[in-house]
Amino acid sequence: MSKSLIDPFERRIEYVRVSVTDLCNYRCGYCMPEQGVHPEGHHAEYLSYEELARIIKAFVDLGVSKVRLTGGEPLVRKRLYELVEMIKPLEGLEDIALSTNAHHLEREAEKLHLAGVDRCNISIDSLRPQRFNKITRGGDLEKVLKGVDKALEVGMKPVKFNMVVMKGTNDDEIEAMVDYGIEKGVEVRFIETMPIGPAGVSMMDQHYAADKILKRVKAHVGADLIPSTDRSDAGPARNFHIAGTNARIGVISAVSQHFCESCNRVRLTARGVLALCLGQEDSVDLRTPLREGISDQELQQLIINAIAKKPERHFFNENVHNIEFRQMVQLGG
Repeated sequence: MSKSLIDPFERRIEYVRVSVTDLCNYRCGYCMPEQGVHPEGHHAEYLSYEELARIIKAFVDLGVSKVRLTGGEPLVRKRLYELVEMIKPLEGLEDIALSTNAHHLEREAEKLHLAGVDRCNISIDSLRPQRFNKITRGGDLEKVLKGVDKALEVGMKPVKFNMVVMKGTNDDEIEAMVDYGIEKGVEVRFIETMPIGPAGVSMMDQHYAADKILKRVKAHVGADLIPSTDRSDAGPARNFHIAGTNARIGVISAVSQHFCESCNRVRLTARGVLALCLGQEDSVDLRTPLREGISDQELQQLIINAIAKKPERHFFNENVHNIEFRQMVQLGG
């Protein structure tokens, strides 16, 4: 079979985000309801590590070079490093990344890095302990910051912060987050709220546009923001170097300025659904045929057929209050 996945709009799919669980120990308002999505569990519905590794191999054999492990919170699933060990040897897989809230990262970072996790993105929406606790509905900022330090200590590179900017909630910390990122040598990425699921839609009155964020960052640092052209920056973020420094910042403007023309990714949920677009319902069930005994070649063909259905773009601006079919926590961000 072809060693590349090309969608109907000539975009090469090189990146798969793999959710290992839709459970999370935090309850951030833009991501999930306070009671969680599946508080009762249903662990048998999750793909096993062996099943996840088999699907990842099929993608890598079709030309995917980057995998990001997500959740929910991926570190609430035990022994995640075992999955990393399974996929690290795959020929053609160049980058294994992790998205985490870092609550358990101090404990897990060394095992994960030794197993093969190259980099991590850490969700951190406030540097004020009480505010952080309120945003996450119970999160512990001290544990998160220890996780940040551990990731840096063991050699994960780069480590990035993801801050969802919410008007009236944490938008007064934009400048402080830039300063903290510079201090730590961590790239800070500011993310617009997105209308994914009822939780996300309910937060859209707090939407804060990326261009306003960039204007504030530029005024704060007193220097130009130079657009990055690094190939490693390929993805949804617009990335910038702060002139005269080694510091970098980024913005993800999914609502105010969509980036669908360069989309190179799909998402695999923990329950085996291949989601073709973050903002559209298009998806394909991989778990059922996998458990019915599909061959490796048939699995690859199923993926190829799925990519042929990938939509051109989302419509967050046009239908901002209609995208309620699933929660962000189920999609892996």
